[in-house]
Amino acid sequence: MSKPLRTPDYQTLAEFRYQLRRFQRFSEEAARGAGLEPQQHQLLLAIKGFNGDQVTIGDVAERLQIQHHSAVALVDRTEQRGLLTRTRNEVDRRQVLLSLTDQGEAALRALATVHRQELQTAAPELIRILQDVVSDDETVKAR
Repeated sequence: MSKPLRTPDYQTLAEFRYQLRRFQRFSEEAARGAGLEPQQHQLLLAIKGFNGDQVTIGDVAERLQIQHHSAVALVDRTEQRGLLTRTRNEVDRRQVLLSLTDQGEAALRALATVHRQELQTAAPELIRILQDVVSDDETVKAR
């Protein structure tokens, strides 16, 4: 049974949400600065970071938490920009596989570098907040 929430719990949750939103805003602005829609950046990262070598539109829809038809439209726009390609799965011709082009790899590499730097800067505060979220010790949350 969980303990009732107290003011420090709400403060910790609010701070965590704030830090997430700050990073999200940073990410959106970095993508736009690189000439991409934020979702295109997320798409490229989802493809490159997928745990497996065959990424489908269904996989990226799940990773981006969007509907399949929205993922198709996003893939269309991103493919038109020359950042990814689609190929049919040789075994199951119904399945469309996605991969990054050299241009997509370069764009993602540049964005990933600045994102990693931003996360390294933000990491100590994020770690502290996460420790507060999982801690039941009121003295820790009162920091």
